[in-house]
Amino acid sequence: MDLHDRTRVSEVMSTPLETIGGDEPIREAARRMSERDISALVVTAGSGCIVTQSDIIAAVAEGRDTEETLVSDVMTEDVETVTPDLLMEEVAAMMTMYGVKHLPVVDDDYVGMISSTDVTAQLS
Repeated sequence: MDLHDRTRVSEVMSTPLETIGGDEPIREAARRMSERDISALVVTAGSGCIVTQSDIIAAVAEGRDTEETLVSDVMTEDVETVTPDLLMEEVAAMMTMYGVKHLPVVDDDYVGMISSTDVTAQLS
């Protein structure tokens, strides 16, 4: 297959990028994810941070208060990122290697999000 015929991140990523501040309660993060039917948000406080449904579920399972617990308390830090020109096969390999389900897309700044669901839908 010709490399130019293969799907790139820019064709599949979710945009516009959904964000949340680190000082917001996790209940607000859960509300935004539910409202937008997404499973991760980029955290604007800090560099390379996201909060996912899994982060929030773990906090609730631990008995943490959803109004008192802040996004910064549960967010995933130092998240790997991808560029819009990366091939979907490369993204699948990265997700497998790093054991993650979400990768922010960066092109000088955050421009979107790619999820394992996006990858599966595209490559199947």
